[in-house]
Amino acid sequence: MAEQASAPATRTSEALFEDAQQYIPGGVNSPVRAFRAVGGTPRFIARAAGSKIYDVDGREYIDYVASWGPMILGHAHPQVVRAVQQAAERGTSYGAPTEAEVMLARMLCAVFPSMELVRLVNSGTEAAMSA
Repeated sequence: MAEQASAPATRTSEALFEDAQQYIPGGVNSPVRAFRAVGGTPRFIARAAGSKIYDVDGREYIDYVASWGPMILGHAHPQVVRAVQQAAERGTSYGAPTEAEVMLARMLCAVFPSMELVRLVNSGTEAAMSA
């Protein structure tokens, strides 16, 4: 089978993928997204708004998977952006407990009565370690 030349629509993603493979195993930061098993080149995303994502080549896509779950309000929702900006103005990482995490834990326990305690973590790995 003859190789086809790169479609102009994905040249920037292809160049980024080639560069990324020099520094990131598989060229992406997730073994799930390492395109080797399915073939092709991952699309490198430049920005997103609402239900749409836009790659570095200027192509528009509908994000049917909502960033794999967390974007139920859509990308860059104005109220979420404002809340993140306000939180960042107070500092971005303390390495110590905060009043906000106590408030969130209290709300979660109230909404889900079967939850007696809540542990807030950064990843599935931390969740499994805490279980």
